[in-house]
Amino acid sequence: MKRELKTAFWMTIVTTILFGIIYPLVVTAIAHVLFPARADGSLIRKNGVVIGSKLIGQGFSSAGYFYSRPSQAGTGYDGLSSGSSNWGQTNQQLITQVKNYAEKLRAENPGEPIPVDLVTDSASGLDPDITPAAADFQIPRVARERGISEAQVRALVGKHTEGRQFGIFGEPRVNVQSLNLDLDAAYPMTHSAATPAGERASWGGSNR
Repeated sequence: MKRELKTAFWMTIVTTILFGIIYPLVVTAIAHVLFPARADGSLIRKNGVVIGSKLIGQGFSSAGYFYSRPSQAGTGYDGLSSGSSNWGQTNQQLITQVKNYAEKLRAENPGEPIPVDLVTDSASGLDPDITPAAADFQIPRVARERGISEAQVRALVGKHTEGRQFGIFGEPRVNVQSLNLDLDAAYPMTHSAATPAGERASWGGSNR
């Protein structure tokens, strides 16, 4: 009996050290060598300051920026409170919410079909990407607000459009934060706009 307990005790110690400490450290070290950006969380930096991650969406309220998907995570785009409303398709709250989003978008771009991801939130509420159709829908508004041509905005959208993983997995997508940062770099806003939700200090303290 004592021999079995001793064996079990030492097996627990050895496997804990091996698989709970050594293995994670080795995998982390390899990841930092081979995929340093991804291993650190795919962080986005501006002037050397971390302002977000390509993996976590932020909210943009200014008409001069591309909008992210709606979010029900916490008070909206809360990285510490991932989740959705879980409202069913017949839930009146969901129907009302979608109608409100649709009315706002229809006023900005009349006559154009509204992509579904601009009026519904994702399961996590933190989706950093929108579909190419959702980006195309917003091009006229962004171009108008920044005083540039739609062709110029469309070129940036194309630059930030990613295809399917390995050509077969997932769907084409556009990372909203990266696109908006590139917009600011190439065609700065000439008037104040709203900051991405929760990131006012990180974006320099101004009303972006």
